[in-house]
Amino acid sequence: MAGLALLTASHWLIPSETLSLSGESLTTTGHRGPVGRRAPIRRRTLPLALRPEAMAAACSFRSIVRAPPPPRGLARRSVFCCSTAPGGASTSKLVMEVKERLEREHPDLPTGRSGRDDDEMILWFLKDRKFAVDEAVSKLTKAIKWRQDFRVSELSEESVKGLYRTGKAYVHSSFDIYDRPVLVVVAAKHFPSKQDPLENEKLCAFLVEKALNKLPTGTDNILGIFDLRGFSVENGDLQFLKFLIDVFYYYYPKRLGQVLFVDAPFVFQPMWQLVKPLLKQYGSLVRFCDAETVRKEYFKEETVPPDFRC
Repeated sequence: MAGLALLTASHWLIPSETLSLSGESLTTTGHRGPVGRRAPIRRRTLPLALRPEAMAAACSFRSIVRAPPPPRGLARRSVFCCSTAPGGASTSKLVMEVKERLEREHPDLPTGRSGRDDDEMILWFLKDRKFAVDEAVSKLTKAIKWRQDFRVSELSEESVKGLYRTGKAYVHSSFDIYDRPVLVVVAAKHFPSKQDPLENEKLCAFLVEKALNKLPTGTDNILGIFDLRGFSVENGDLQFLKFLIDVFYYYYPKRLGQVLFVDAPFVFQPMWQLVKPLLKQYGSLVRFCDAETVRKEYFKEETVPPDFRC
């Protein structure tokens, strides 16, 4: 599951006078004139490669983003935490309105869990769309149709065992310190030229479902860890990354609480440049860090994922 460089940071918090890894040139400002007065500020650009500090920073992505992990409260919100939507409308009435619309406009959609009459799912999508009924109906329709066409309910460990056994991705047996299920991706074990793209997508959907089924009461999102140690060009897979972005935007909105890109090497930079614009506001979910940060800031000693133990 590749450079699942899934989902990611548009804001790298690096001063413009120091460095930009988003492809822009660096900038410098004016100087003092010959008579002691400050000359008008002139902005000029220098190629990234000419700046020593840029060359040093380009060697590794590690710890580019030092934003702290989210406080506990952000990871422990209940889907039914409020009874009214903005403007005073009753959420139960909005849920009923969406349900009736789906039944009337899309009677062929399945019912039951994760179907067109699933109150909890409807409310979740209403919240994602800020209680805009039309938008919620549209997004729900797309998500439920995808689940139906992709046969998500039929996915099992047995049905994805070929790729599952490679260890390229798995749901960790323990939660992080914020009680979130943890989905780990080992990018160096993903080989798009040798593996069936559809099977990769099925494995992805199966693991996301598995992680969400582990959500404890009061927690509504998961932690994604992308282990980029050993990542090389042959592990890059832009098509799969686009699929992954769709998964968390259209089909499982707001279910990804944070994404860690661990020990990203320089060779990962071109892939990042292609993916970052696709993430838009979801880029704020990404944090670049090293393995030690994963161990110390996200887990207790006894719950660290196997791939990150000392």
